[in-house]
Amino acid sequence: MKFYMPVKVFDEPECVANHAKDLKAYGKKALIVTGRSSAKKCGALDDVTAALEGNGQEYSVFSEIEENPSVETIMKGASFGIDNDADFVIGIGGGSPLDAAKAIAFMMKRGTGNAADLYDSSLSADALAVIAVPTTCGTGSEVTGVSVLTRHDKNTKISIPHRIFPELALVDGKYLRSASQAMIINTSADALAHMIESYLSKKADTYSMAMVLAGLSVWKEIKGVLDGSCEADDEKRALLMRASTFAGMAIAQTGTSIPHALSYNITYDLGMPHGMACAYSLAEYLGFAHEEDQKIILETAGFGSLDEFKDFMKKIFPDVTVDKAVLQRAYDTVSSNKARMQGCRFDVDEEILKKIAGLQ
Repeated sequence: MKFYMPVKVFDEPECVANHAKDLKAYGKKALIVTGRSSAKKCGALDDVTAALEGNGQEYSVFSEIEENPSVETIMKGASFGIDNDADFVIGIGGGSPLDAAKAIAFMMKRGTGNAADLYDSSLSADALAVIAVPTTCGTGSEVTGVSVLTRHDKNTKISIPHRIFPELALVDGKYLRSASQAMIINTSADALAHMIESYLSKKADTYSMAMVLAGLSVWKEIKGVLDGSCEADDEKRALLMRASTFAGMAIAQTGTSIPHALSYNITYDLGMPHGMACAYSLAEYLGFAHEEDQKIILETAGFGSLDEFKDFMKKIFPDVTVDKAVLQRAYDTVSSNKARMQGCRFDVDEEILKKIAGLQ
């Protein structure tokens, strides 16, 4: 039994400023990888550039990361970083910029310009150092080695096979102050899916389950923010971020499972936010878990029954429907993947998968 977590994590107010000196160890010039506006809007970009300037470090900003970043964008970002002589990478944002930062760091280290390298599992996972500054409360990408990219050639999202962990994660709940309620709901649902899928994984062990239970206990304290029964303040924002980080630590050991696998086609075909797409099948998935596992998950997350959980999910995601043709494509993708089908601690056959996917 082992717990693999090579990331140094700081979780505190004014985290970037407090640990500005830590950035000096990673290189002379940073490539900052962000989305088009959110990193600036929430203040994280200004915090990072101020820290770098205070250290006398240079930087260039690549701010073209779209939601669900594509392989094409990764190649453009890597070329930009190489052309600007960057020697380490800082990702600022939600899962899209952080996942992109990892893939860009991998391609910059290789310097080949060959996009096929991203999915060549025979290659070493060597990459430039990555620092992660999360600004959303869902993916936990700041503590995982995962990078999920959009493959337009396959009409879906697929993780690259290389495990590229950030070396440093700077977590500060204040970056959620400018976040919309919809973004908080979507990303928090993603974190919840991570925890449930990790706990029910065959790869789960004492350590990963401890991370899940710690995360669910924190998530219980913030679920009122999602359904509008309490206001978000800085304390709640810090807890939202912390739950996401715990969830990331858990999936770093186990990976995700069926709800995430089903979500990729839904997101690609419909443009549905990732967390919402994962949540679409989450309650049905949990309903097939062994009674003891289901009880532990629900009670730790603050739910008295599966029906109460389903009602909560319907409240935060009202009137969400998915076309049957899209669900069928998602089902076909997952049912053909034996590892996904056999990765849960309960049996999933094709009939059960149809029910989880919403086809029955």
